[in-house]
Amino acid sequence: MYPILFRLGSLNIFAYGFFIAVGFILGFMLVIRRAQKEGVPVESMIDLFFCIILSAIIGSRALHVLVNYNLFRENPLKMFKIWEGGLVFYGGLLLAIIVSFGYVRWRRLPAWKIADLFSPSIALGLFFGRLGCFFAGCCYGKETHLPWGVLFTDPNSLARLNVSLHPTQVYEALGSLAIFFFLNWKRQKKTFDGEIFWLFLLLYSAIRFFFEYLRDDPRGFLFKGLFSTSQGIGVCLAIASFFMLFYLERKKRR
Repeated sequence: MYPILFRLGSLNIFAYGFFIAVGFILGFMLVIRRAQKEGVPVESMIDLFFCIILSAIIGSRALHVLVNYNLFRENPLKMFKIWEGGLVFYGGLLLAIIVSFGYVRWRRLPAWKIADLFSPSIALGLFFGRLGCFFAGCCYGKETHLPWGVLFTDPNSLARLNVSLHPTQVYEALGSLAIFFFLNWKRQKKTFDGEIFWLFLLLYSAIRFFFEYLRDDPRGFLFKGLFSTSQGIGVCLAIASFFMLFYLERKKRR
């Protein structure tokens, strides 16, 4: 679509970075608002949020570079140009989870309660992040003749040009927005801490697994092309989510 959203003199404002920033800001505001309502220390949430941002960016970019190593081998400095697109959500998610749980253990905070607090914000951030992907042209879909197929014509776009493609970025954006609304509804009815977090992982893994079959951008594959890297990670997270939902529910009953 429009990789460069607008220009301020000689400064280019890239759509991908702009939408990522919007997602982080709105997610941050939502976390702070809910932390105040639930009596969670706001100062700790601010510190944790910035830890999550840093680890999410590092992890998501690192996994993208790892699975697309050949794209960066001849020009290693390009791996630092994240504003041009190229973040694998699962890489950022996994590193952010590790860093977050290390932080909450260090500060002796209620881990599952905080995980529930952040989960809707992650889904909201995903919505804006995928809009950024759509504008940048990354994470593009396979060729399609469906009436809602999208034609990318901007030479700066990362997508295949002048071919009708599945708008997979929009599919996932809408799926993430649906998850956001569901988690907000479920949060009022949850029966144990951790339920919202593991439901988020389960639901996102499910929609991502399906949408991966419609994508056509370069990315790593597992088991001789049977699954993409993201599908493989998603299957593991889905299994872990089922187990933890069952485990935490039984623990609550006891």
